[in-house]
Amino acid sequence: MSRTVEATAPASAPVLAAYRYCEAITGQQARNFAYGIRLLPTDKRQAMSALYAFSRRIDDIGDGTLQPTAKHERLEETRALLTRIKDGRIDEDDTDPVAVALADAARRFPLPLGGLDELIDGVLMDVRGRTYETWDDLKVYCRCVAGAIGRLSLGVFGTVPGAPDAEHASEYADTLGLALQLTNILRDVREDAGNGRSYLPAEDLAKFGCAEGFHGPVPPPGSDFTGLVHFEVSRARALFADGFRLLPMLDRRSGACVAAMAGIYHRLLARISADPGAVLRGRVSLPGREKAFVAVRGLSGLDARAIGRRQAVRRRG
Repeated sequence: MSRTVEATAPASAPVLAAYRYCEAITGQQARNFAYGIRLLPTDKRQAMSALYAFSRRIDDIGDGTLQPTAKHERLEETRALLTRIKDGRIDEDDTDPVAVALADAARRFPLPLGGLDELIDGVLMDVRGRTYETWDDLKVYCRCVAGAIGRLSLGVFGTVPGAPDAEHASEYADTLGLALQLTNILRDVREDAGNGRSYLPAEDLAKFGCAEGFHGPVPPPGSDFTGLVHFEVSRARALFADGFRLLPMLDRRSGACVAAMAGIYHRLLARISADPGAVLRGRVSLPGREKAFVAVRGLSGLDARAIGRRQAVRRRG
């Protein structure tokens, strides 16, 4: 997906106001995400904020207090709005600023907006209370709620001309999304249990004696909770390793953005691995100074260059 953004007319005042609204939502609701997209040029940062704001609307419906039937109706209404955006039927003076911003972003960038349909499908799985027996089952959900966002983001980033292996960029973006989502699932395991949700594969929970679930600050009696966490961490690390192959295909600032956002979650994963019980005691997070270090490292291109060198060695071999 090699692409240079086509020259377009400057955004009108209503469209700029819509983007500012989306950026305010992003800054308030998604600190890790907002931290990463600060590294992007204005047009890409605006487009990513529009994607986030629309995605957040979908997530908020699923996480809200409405009854399942009402959630289903709201999600289908949101799908109908997405169809209007895809069909170019949103005017810049529309009363919905998120729709206005996303419609403008879709005109400026080759966004695979069907990914937002996938996100709606994934949230509907939550509304229906679906559980996952195997990792292959869970991957379907993760691809809907996170892999699709990776592919949408790649529509904003594009790839640099002549990047080796660029035909697999969408696949790597999808895989990186899975890595981030699995990290989220591990971090939020107790919170999800408190909301009556279980995401880790049932066969993994049974294997490590955790089928009872997680409802307190200590693991279920007789379980190998540490073994379960390390098993899932190993799976997530393999996904990160594959997904990070995207970095050398991106321009410097887009690569820095991805390296910052994914790097924060990669470090969260390391913290979880070092102290598995922490996810049952509270929310694992990184201090600001560590996030800043990750951003600087990403902006320097160190990660992208290291991955590029490893890929070049593999190709020669």
